Amino acid sequence: MTRLAETKKIKKTTLRRFLRKRAIYYILPNVFFNFLVAYASFQELGYTHFFAGPQSLARLTLPMAIFLPVVLTMDIIKRVIAAIEQESIELTLDNELNRNRFIMKLCIIHGFVTGLFVFICLLLAQYNLSTHYKLNATAMAILDALLAGVLSILFTYLPIKKLRKHLSESSLKTQTIE
Repeated sequence: MTRLAETKKIKKTTLRRFLRKRAIYYILPNVFFNFLVAYASFQELGYTHFFAGPQSLARLTLPMAIFLPVVLTMDIIKRVIAAIEQESIELTLDNELNRNRFIMKLCIIHGFVTGLFVFICLLLAQYNLSTHYKLNATAMAILDALLAGVLSILFTYLPIKKLRKHLSESSLKTQTIE
């Protein structure tokens, strides 16, 4: 069993409820802290630029867009596997699955794709606006917080969609029916 599974017993639940609860745990602090950090950073100057200056939007948004999906993907998969091992969720995991390789591959893909997507969006926005356009600090902090919220929800459910290929109904349930 993993260390997470040994430390805290998870109540019997369904995968859907488990994910809904985790999504709430992820979204609230991510939105709150990303807004505060962005707001404090951008208010120092009163405005921000996309890429220029010490308080640029890219400097704050790109690391979040890369590392938030990595951390959330790793955490949610480990927590779901721990719940399955504790038999809190009535599913079984394929024994053939190399967990660490699966998690690492998914984390790298999610971080890279999300970071690249956000980078391209920032480049397109910079291209469509003047290079010296000053962005409203409060609006950019809100935008950063919304991005954190969207990523929190997306990367709570997307990794499990990939993991579902390796899940099946619990054999305990089928044995009791027979």
